[in-house]
Amino acid sequence: MEFSEEKLNEFRANQKTQFLASQFDMLMKKHNESELLLSDETMKELAEEELRELDGQLRVLYAEMDRIIESSREEETKPYGVMLEVRSGAGGEEAALFAEELAHAYLRFAETRGWKTSPVSESRATQGGYKEAVFEILSNEAYDTFRYETGVHRVQRVPVTEKAGRTHTSTASVAVLPLRKKPTVEINPSDIEMEFSRAGGAGGQNVNKVETAVRLVHVPTGIDVRSQTDRSQLKNRERAMSILIAKLELLHEEQEAKKHAEVRRKQIGTGDRSEKIRTYNFPQNRVTDHRIKESWHNIEEIMGGKLDDIFTALGNAEQDLQGGA
Repeated sequence: MEFSEEKLNEFRANQKTQFLASQFDMLMKKHNESELLLSDETMKELAEEELRELDGQLRVLYAEMDRIIESSREEETKPYGVMLEVRSGAGGEEAALFAEELAHAYLRFAETRGWKTSPVSESRATQGGYKEAVFEILSNEAYDTFRYETGVHRVQRVPVTEKAGRTHTSTASVAVLPLRKKPTVEINPSDIEMEFSRAGGAGGQNVNKVETAVRLVHVPTGIDVRSQTDRSQLKNRERAMSILIAKLELLHEEQEAKKHAEVRRKQIGTGDRSEKIRTYNFPQNRVTDHRIKESWHNIEEIMGGKLDDIFTALGNAEQDLQGGA
């Protein structure tokens, strides 16, 4: 009977399997002692019976430790939340206002679920709305729920500032970045440039006097992230690093999706941030998801955070695609 010594050392070192590993080692010692008795004709039959029993116990213990380790690995890579990034696109002031409304719809939905939400960074347009904003949403269900929101969202409506009553079209882009305990990408510290500055906007005198805002630049890709909402520079640095890792993971996923065209066709969400996924038509009270060609006629409720029907439809469509693959 052979067991991987490398895996056994892993079991012995892991707190979750240490006790079982000690039981395994005790049984293995008995197993080795019983093997020595095989050469004794008077003890051979008894030794063989004991070895069969020990073999079964060792296999059960080994399989259980292996299962525990694999389960831990899955837990480490499963997202425990998301960074939700919303940016205004084409449409100037109206695009920024729509970006903010879209972000608030997501946050209201998350809050109805009891998920913890918090701002990470924001850049506001002159007349209001978001040029760009990033929010942290913490829940084990957040990534599976929001994963299909990455892409370009288009709004069609008459802006408040439009005096002629004409309908304008504007866009906002969304990126959903998974947060994992154990990242799937590695970052070389020498590839990161770090800057500190005073946090702008509200936050009290302490925030404005101390350089708490953190900006990280990943030199090889040019990805630039910022965290400024916390009073602690350390916490802002940790958050900025979480965003950077999540963005690099998303970039990696996009690149992999492009390599595997067949897999890409069998997914609702491709991770492509340039893909136009949904239109919000206010004059017609209609929200249409272009990927599944389905519409809903309760736009005010949807913008108020009632996104359940959309998320359910996307999840069902993904299951149907996978089932027919």
